[in-house]
Amino acid sequence: MKAKTWISLLTVYILWGSTYLGIHYAVQSIPPFLMAGARFLAAGVILHVWRRLAGDPAPSRKQWLSTGIIGLLLLLGGNGMLSFAEQSVPSGIASLLIGSVPLWMATIDAFRPGGVRPNWLGILGLLVGFGGIALLVGPDLAGGARAELQPLGIVVLLFASLSWSIGSIYSRGAELPRSALLSTSMEMLVGGAGLILLGSATGEWHSFALSQVTLRSWLGLAYLVVFGSMVAYTAYNWLLRNVSLSLVSTYAYVNPLVAILLGSLLAGELLNARILSAAFVIVGSVVVVNLAQRLKRSVSTATVAD
Repeated sequence: MKAKTWISLLTVYILWGSTYLGIHYAVQSIPPFLMAGARFLAAGVILHVWRRLAGDPAPSRKQWLSTGIIGLLLLLGGNGMLSFAEQSVPSGIASLLIGSVPLWMATIDAFRPGGVRPNWLGILGLLVGFGGIALLVGPDLAGGARAELQPLGIVVLLFASLSWSIGSIYSRGAELPRSALLSTSMEMLVGGAGLILLGSATGEWHSFALSQVTLRSWLGLAYLVVFGSMVAYTAYNWLLRNVSLSLVSTYAYVNPLVAILLGSLLAGELLNARILSAAFVIVGSVVVVNLAQRLKRSVSTATVAD
């Protein structure tokens, strides 16, 4: 069990961190929404057929509705917009902004009806984290022609983080199939179909030609389908069922660091003092927010026990 846990953790740490670079290569010659749609449809079909043949019961209409909403928020609004943004934003920067999802989730949860409000440590972590985001992208949003990063890509990434956060919070109370893998496959099928429709609506088919797709983009797409969507998701779902959530959530600390390192070494992406400082601040704030949530749950449990 211990060996399985560490293998699964390392899989999620490295593979999910490396998918940012995979997206970077894939969108170089494949339109982003069509690329992401193909990625999730292919993985979704394989996973769904596997789980149904393995004996998982057919999902209900309500379960399809719930997983469809989650798939559209996470995969279309989240990953699809990430893929679009990586046309103009380095993969390491993108990973940092997406890595701030726990900050958005804590903020949304604090304001929604019945949500959990953060304690002073959590509020401090949120303020520091959003300060790190401002340090990372603020100069470029205000820099105009002098900006190192494209403002549109930054705004799209912030929207992607928000969409992923809303989808994650919604999934907590949604009616889903008992099988996590079947549920994941359904999210991929609906999200993938939504991405193909979005790509069609935005005219991506007119700019897409198979003959122009480079080998690097094909390899990037294949890597995303097999290792990003199937292997890593399977490891993640196994961890959710067998180890504590606090241990699973550590992937949010590691993924941006892996993405920044790979982007710098393999793609020659920009890496300067401001990016490193912002990475330290954002990742550190996510650690503080998660720690504050764990401490609050511990205090609540002890109070109930008393």
